[in-house]
Amino acid sequence: MFGVFMRLTTKGRFAVTAMLDLAMHARDGAVSLTAISERQHISLSYLEQLFGKLRRAGLVDSIRGPGGGYVLRQQAELINIADIVAAAEDTLDATQCGGSANCQDGNPCLTHHLWANLNKTIDNYLRGISLQCVINQQQERHGGHKATIALTQIH
Repeated sequence: MFGVFMRLTTKGRFAVTAMLDLAMHARDGAVSLTAISERQHISLSYLEQLFGKLRRAGLVDSIRGPGGGYVLRQQAELINIADIVAAAEDTLDATQCGGSANCQDGNPCLTHHLWANLNKTIDNYLRGISLQCVINQQQERHGGHKATIALTQIH
């Protein structure tokens, strides 16, 4: 989807997948990273790193003690995919200059505005999709069953 210039890395993909898993299972209380790791086949140490970023971004809260784990800080309807990707990714940018418009000897290159507009389009698209929207799509595709939907299929 993002071609040669921009790629959604594994961090972003796994963060979205893990957040979807959390949203689907948090209704029963805090969700352990071990449970997400087992269901989604993502390494536990990788999830620990991702959830540190997600917590610092204000998307999740950690619950300590027996039965602890993570919960969404807000309802799934209020968390958009762009915020999750932004928390996990260092950058998601199609321009060569990181958006600073100094691509060619301090000036914008010929295609700078094309790639900058692509950035805006992707950001707007991902901001328009909430976790709940993706959960609803998954449930529609799988007849409303929550249990073990393979969220990795959304990639």
